[in-house]
Amino acid sequence: MIACFATTVRGLEQLLADELTALGAENINVVNAGLEFSATIDSIMRMNLHSRLASRIMIRLGYSGYRDEDDIYKIAQRIEWDKWFHIGNSIKVSTNAMRCPLKSLDFVTLRVKDAICDYFVDKVDARPNVDKAAPDMRIYVFLDADSATIYLDTSGDTLFKRGYRRLKLEAPIRENLAFGLIKLSGWTPDRPFYDPMCGSGTIVVEAISYGLNIAPGLNRNFAFEKFIGFNADSYQAMRDDAVAAIRQDQKLQIYASDINRTAVEIAKQNFQQIKLDQYVTFSSGDFLTKTAPANNGVLITNPPYGVRLDELDRLAELYPQIGSTLKKQFAGWDCYFFTGDLRLPKLVRLKPSRKIPVYNGAIECRLYEFKMVNGSNR
Repeated sequence: MIACFATTVRGLEQLLADELTALGAENINVVNAGLEFSATIDSIMRMNLHSRLASRIMIRLGYSGYRDEDDIYKIAQRIEWDKWFHIGNSIKVSTNAMRCPLKSLDFVTLRVKDAICDYFVDKVDARPNVDKAAPDMRIYVFLDADSATIYLDTSGDTLFKRGYRRLKLEAPIRENLAFGLIKLSGWTPDRPFYDPMCGSGTIVVEAISYGLNIAPGLNRNFAFEKFIGFNADSYQAMRDDAVAAIRQDQKLQIYASDINRTAVEIAKQNFQQIKLDQYVTFSSGDFLTKTAPANNGVLITNPPYGVRLDELDRLAELYPQIGSTLKKQFAGWDCYFFTGDLRLPKLVRLKPSRKIPVYNGAIECRLYEFKMVNGSNR
């Protein structure tokens, strides 16, 4: 078994633990924004292909206490790098820290890079090239107050980059966060699904991919494909199984709209390019004028939440109108609003049945659940 670490969105750690357990993870320890666990190399490949919640899956290669940069250099040089990748693979080293006493993380990064290069010089009298833009191998160093951990990335690009996004609007919600909201809602593919503020369609495409059981990694490559000993036949069999498991005949009732016509057109183009447009009904227009597309279902959306005073004032006017629309038009629906504006429940004048803390990057947000019971606005 291989010691591993998976990163995710803060607030989705337990969901990720459940997901990776089903994909072969053992000895799981949930930590802030991630998981420590053990897995076989086959399970690691399967996790990269199938995980909808992980951001990155890494193998832990070195761990020890340290006092200075030379100690970290020694930790890195003791790792048998040539068991994992070739001299011809380019590398990039990144360092993150928490309560680290050292003055320069850039110098730590340089020392680890030197240790890797010196290791290969000793072995084969050559050193790997550094490529900061598109490296074959990403090495991550994490420092706390007294210990250093060195990881080798297995994913390559972050796993929320599914390979399907062609056109996008500014600051879209990340794909694994979008799916996390869907999972937290408890939505199942037999129920209608609606995002009335869909932007370029991230939440909706995650719902469709989940509903059709499309593995999120099918349209991209991974760093582990360049590892020494990579079993291409075994991985191809996993991909074949994933393709065979797609439920193309699954009946879905998926609806998406936005007040921004440009956003809707971008979403339509995205869905046409990835051949999922047949599974979603698009419309444009103000949510405040919309009627529910079905008698009941699940509504999930990520409404705007401002940072400037004028934006906050406009939202304070908008929220009561959203609450009125929910009460009048969405009786029988389970409605979920993901926002960083913690005034939302009070201003929509509805009492949430759940308030789930989830982060959007560094922003502490909430997923608010409003069950719109027939004949009641509470």
